Amino acid sequence: MSDQRPISPFEANPPTAKRLLLSILGAVVVAAIILVIAVLPAGYGIDPTGLGKAMGLTALHAPQKTLQVQDVIGGNEKYLQVKVPDAGTPTPLPNPAVVQIKPVAAQTRTVTVNLPENGETEVKAILDAAQVILYSWQADGEVYVDFHGHEPNAGDAFVRYEEQQSAHAGTGSLVAPFSGEHGWYWLNISDKPVKITLTINGYFKDIKEYGVHRQGE
Repeated sequence: MSDQRPISPFEANPPTAKRLLLSILGAVVVAAIILVIAVLPAGYGIDPTGLGKAMGLTALHAPQKTLQVQDVIGGNEKYLQVKVPDAGTPTPLPNPAVVQIKPVAAQTRTVTVNLPENGETEVKAILDAAQVILYSWQADGEVYVDFHGHEPNAGDAFVRYEEQQSAHAGTGSLVAPFSGEHGWYWLNISDKPVKITLTINGYFKDIKEYGVHRQGE
């Protein structure tokens, strides 16, 4: 029996200097391509080829979107802790934003929307921070509803006040935590057209209707 060890392919046919150089150059080229196409767009937002954006990599480096939510009604539970002024002088509220003195009366607006099967829409009240609305809506069929708000220039960032997977009506009030759009997204989840009637009362600037679409269109 021979104790001669097997000869490896590299020993039988050792790579030449040219092959080694080509292998190294190939590895460098592949690394450079990965750097330009993936690493720079994802890590630094640099996308010279445009492929990083196409693959969604530049979004990984996008600045974080934030909403400036203010406490517009809290703090007044501590009014007794405020230093008491002279006799006959009222104690100041820690948070005076609860009072909104206006030169004109609040306005009322009613919006009616007809949603086909699988139809969707949004209706938003344009509000300054700390402004108040009262609202009531009714639907004659089953709908999904998302009551939310978002600031201008905040991209996709938003805050949710209430979500209902199935509803026919809603009532309540809102003190806007920031200036922006505050309102409802409705989706018709019944098997027939649905009529929604919304009434808003308060100090809103305007009511914005986004129109009716079929989901996915």
